[in-house]
Amino acid sequence: MEHIFSALIPIFLLILIGYFFKRIKFPSNEFWANADKLTYFVLMPSLLVYKLSTASLDGLEAFDFVLTGILGITTLLFITIILNFKFKTAGPAFSSVIQGAVRFNTYVLLALISAIYGDKGIALTALLITFAIPFINFICITSFAVYVSDKKATLFGLLKSIITNPLIVACFIGGGINYLDIGLPIIGENVLKILSASALPMGLLSIGFSLDLSSIKEAKLELVLASFLKLLIMPIVMFVIARLFGLEGILLSLLLIFGSMPTAPSSFILARQLGGDSRLMASIITLQTLVSLLTVSIVLWALQFL
Repeated sequence: MEHIFSALIPIFLLILIGYFFKRIKFPSNEFWANADKLTYFVLMPSLLVYKLSTASLDGLEAFDFVLTGILGITTLLFITIILNFKFKTAGPAFSSVIQGAVRFNTYVLLALISAIYGDKGIALTALLITFAIPFINFICITSFAVYVSDKKATLFGLLKSIITNPLIVACFIGGGINYLDIGLPIIGENVLKILSASALPMGLLSIGFSLDLSSIKEAKLELVLASFLKLLIMPIVMFVIARLFGLEGILLSLLLIFGSMPTAPSSFILARQLGGDSRLMASIITLQTLVSLLTVSIVLWALQFL
């Protein structure tokens, strides 16, 4: 348990510090908006290129690993849709429930994996998110097209969101360098190493700054449903599918941690742009981020017995 908390507590303390900076308005709202862009477009891609290009992935069941992640996301999507036949959530709100159920916070995920499994864990997780992010984007864009009538999501918009996503581009670059075994120039590798060291701290501080505690004062069924599905049901789904594929060890652990992550802060932007319930989305993001301290702790504790 000491190892679990030594990995988990610093991550959530950084998020808390970010929220504290928001409360005292330090240094400014404009600074954190630009810092978030820097992290998303420069620092995090640098981390992914550096870790993927220098990792050793030989002898691992990479295909089954990635496929399990995709099947887990798909299964949870179907569970969410089936439950909505009973709860009959309105279209805009339901699109936010879907985002809350299937999206994941990349910064928290990579920070936790780095703390527990190091470079090998980061590289494997980067491989998974290379395919998971486009697939989840497809699900979310499609959900807006189906459930939100006043905004139209297009195939062009979906493709653009995928090919311009800096995290996906970075994973392909890093993976390509690794696969071709061409290596990075020593100067380039050192630059990426320095930049990547800043990625996770800045990302976690930005998450804290984005939290909106006022949004969860009025609890809604949709808020509870999305959080229940994401933080409790998703890890169970991932475990069942992973065992069906015979995955164990680090691959099983990474999938369970991936499945236990809170939803992504970027979900709010998509909800606002495409006509979803952005207020509900903000409350889902905030509640899941806070509650995940407990649920992720439970998942990490359970991993000791697998």
